[in-house]
Amino acid sequence: MIATARCLKLSSMNAPLSLDSYRLLGRSGLRVSPIALGAMTFGTDWGWGSDAETARRIFDTYVDRGGNFIDTANQYTNGSSEKLVGEFAAGRRERLVLATKYTLTSRAGDPNSGGNHRKSMFNSVEQSLKRLGTDYIDLLYLHAWDGTTPVDEILRGMDDLVRTGKVLYVAISDTPAWQVSRMQAIADLRGWSPLVALQIEYSLIERTVERDLIPMAREMGLGVIPWSPLGSGVLAGKYTKADLAIGSGSADAAGSRRNVAAANGALSERGLAIADAVKAVAAEIGKTPSQVAIAWTLRNPAVTAPIIGARTERQLDDNLGALDVTLHDHHLARLEAASEIDLGFPHAFLARPMTRNVMFGDVKIAARG
Repeated sequence: MIATARCLKLSSMNAPLSLDSYRLLGRSGLRVSPIALGAMTFGTDWGWGSDAETARRIFDTYVDRGGNFIDTANQYTNGSSEKLVGEFAAGRRERLVLATKYTLTSRAGDPNSGGNHRKSMFNSVEQSLKRLGTDYIDLLYLHAWDGTTPVDEILRGMDDLVRTGKVLYVAISDTPAWQVSRMQAIADLRGWSPLVALQIEYSLIERTVERDLIPMAREMGLGVIPWSPLGSGVLAGKYTKADLAIGSGSADAAGSRRNVAAANGALSERGLAIADAVKAVAAEIGKTPSQVAIAWTLRNPAVTAPIIGARTERQLDDNLGALDVTLHDHHLARLEAASEIDLGFPHAFLARPMTRNVMFGDVKIAARG
């Protein structure tokens, strides 16, 4: 049955979608829209987000069109994002899948106010519940790997939250593939709540996750949720070579979106060259660059739902148009040639004709469905 579902998904990747064409999240039975609404832009605390009135219109438009998957985090716009999401969700909470994250530090000078450990996790969840105005969180992510907390402490803490009913599903973001696979195996062996989603940066600009993270997610039953499918806005065509003067940007989310794009490494000569290829394909098929870039991520069978972060209703409408985009083989070839990455060892080695010849000879084996 699993193999059949995977084959059906592969054969319909170019079919028109809609926000109410729901997908299962990882190996769970949870049904989510094929595009998630990111709420990192809700609130003006960082100097570049949407005010409350605009954010509400964006939220309402997304939900009215059948969208049900909302993504936020404990410290997005200093907590304003969760508060606004909670206000907007009032009266329709049960139909929504609210995802939030823990890890980011919340109090200066307090060494335990952030991190992956149990104290940070439980405190963050309690605060998120208050800001969201809800009794439970549908999906809780570990936001980023801190490199200091034992995996069994994280997994047991997540399982305890699920058992209390404060969290329904658990997931992970921005963590090395070997740690995620190790955690999933431990959860399975101990009967703890499994991870059902992997949130990672994935776009035509950032494809290195194709080496290990995405194959691992497919094998271990995690739905891939790409963040920044527009490469911090670079793939939308909003920047030029004149913007490269900002350099590498500052290590701060506040200021401007251009600073964030530079700090993330998306605003570069390479990024702009890939954006040019996206523009060319968009012009050829009569779509916008944003729609083409998002549609490209949707073609990967491991991807459940890319996250879009619109700051205006116009941007939201444009991004949702990605659901109607058809990319033919020659379009894909152009995009992938412009964004090609070196898979590195052992992936490139294992794909070489000589390596495959000495392993398989003339034996032909059908790929799994």
